[in-house]
Amino acid sequence: MDSSKKVLFPDQILSSRRNILTRFGLGIAASFLLLTLLSLTSSSFNVPFVSPLLQGLKSSNLNTSSSVKQVDEKPEVVNLTDKVPDVKVPSFDAEQRSGTTGDAGSKNTTLPEEGKVSNFDYGQRSGETVNNSSLPEEGKVSVADDKNTLEVNATTSVGNSSSLVSDLGGRFVPTNSSKENGSVVKDRSRGSYEDCDIYDGNWVRADDETMPYYPPGSCPYIDRDFNCHANGRPDDAYVKWRWQPNGCDIPRLNGTDFLEKLRGKKLVFVGDSINRNMWESLVCILRHSLKDKKRVYEISGRREFKKKGFYAFRFEDYNCTVDFVGSPFFVRESSFKDVNGTTLETLRLDMMDKTTSMYRDADILIFNTGHWWTHDKTKLGENYYQEGNVVYPRLKVLEAYKRALITWAKWVDKNIDRNQTHVVFRGYSVTHFRGGPWNSGGQCHKETEPIFNTRYLAKYPSKMKALEYILRDTMKTPVIYMNISRLTDFRKDGHPSIYRMVYRTEKEKREAVSHQDCSHWCLPGVPDTWNQLLYVSLLKAGLASKW
Repeated sequence: MDSSKKVLFPDQILSSRRNILTRFGLGIAASFLLLTLLSLTSSSFNVPFVSPLLQGLKSSNLNTSSSVKQVDEKPEVVNLTDKVPDVKVPSFDAEQRSGTTGDAGSKNTTLPEEGKVSNFDYGQRSGETVNNSSLPEEGKVSVADDKNTLEVNATTSVGNSSSLVSDLGGRFVPTNSSKENGSVVKDRSRGSYEDCDIYDGNWVRADDETMPYYPPGSCPYIDRDFNCHANGRPDDAYVKWRWQPNGCDIPRLNGTDFLEKLRGKKLVFVGDSINRNMWESLVCILRHSLKDKKRVYEISGRREFKKKGFYAFRFEDYNCTVDFVGSPFFVRESSFKDVNGTTLETLRLDMMDKTTSMYRDADILIFNTGHWWTHDKTKLGENYYQEGNVVYPRLKVLEAYKRALITWAKWVDKNIDRNQTHVVFRGYSVTHFRGGPWNSGGQCHKETEPIFNTRYLAKYPSKMKALEYILRDTMKTPVIYMNISRLTDFRKDGHPSIYRMVYRTEKEKREAVSHQDCSHWCLPGVPDTWNQLLYVSLLKAGLASKW
């Protein structure tokens, strides 16, 4: 109402009869009239109720026209279906992962741009601002950056997707969000690992006795090439780092709990020597948790595992095995004689390796392939790659890698029972050769600290982009993708380098400088963290109850 206008009353009310209606009574009557007028006026406007749980929606880049004001309420869980039925949030599915583009629900996806690692933005860190708005205060639900997730219903989620493929018909979908019957759940800042990307983080100094998982030199099952401590590496700082995700804390690998979940089961690593690196690490971690260490042994009594083949460690008290199958390509290496009688070696991109019979009955499978695709023969691709009776005169290595992965994916879909076996793919482990490649003088022996400046990290491997595409668009079987490329890229200090053996002479030491190993990892070391993340990934995926 316009306060400059006076409300006129009958003269008789303002006359000398004030003994009938006192000043006090006049005030009450005027107030009643004013409230009546306000009530009639406001009824003609539609004032919607805005849910306080949508605070911060603007910073999530949802491109919605709804504006939401900040409120002070801190509800734990509020069902949105009754509060804001008109707010439309785009549906995010597999394509929104790892830099893919396109409208929600579209099947026309593209791979991540070159140089971008999936699941996170290198420049984004907890505590930074996003779109000029700060991160949510404790107890307030917000989508402030790509590590927070807003759930609107059981099928719509907004936020960063984890490196997991959930058991939803094999679709590559986010599984890191928290949902309770279609409700929004409060952001758990630095809380549950279930709600954050565990591969987005940094290495921090372990300021206690929690690292390493087993004392250097204590595990008899580490290959000589990985046993840097026994080979005379003078520093030990490389075993005193732990991985810290940006958005949450993760549990340590509990060896006895892992073994209990493996009771009566078979876990198999399949791949190249980097997976053997990881396999030996897990065997040592689990062994260290046992009181009677004589109750774990390699079933054939072997202590050297470099030769291609099948190796199995049996944990007697748990009736389980942790195995390794050497299959660096997944697909079959072959040979034949040409018309001149010359033996030609080929790689059959359309046929799986003969080792599949050794692991098709496993309960947990951890696959990897990548490093052997960098060798001269595979990189050159001349008269080497074969499909059917055709040997390609020349085929690019990335295309060959994709075709091999498709063969692997089809085999998994056809032969692996998703109700019995959990499939994991460990991503590419970054190398750190300076001054040349692995076979011509590349070095890393003077590295004693991780990389701290993310600008010096390598581009996201193109092979892993191809893998993600196949996991997302080709496979039906759910797969857990362990995206360890970035976290290993930090660790230029963790390789065996020149400490692959004990040198007897100064000449051997000098020669070792030109033949360094900057691909594999010292044990204890970085692969111990991979196994911690394997453990957490399985828990995060909700598979623990099925082990």
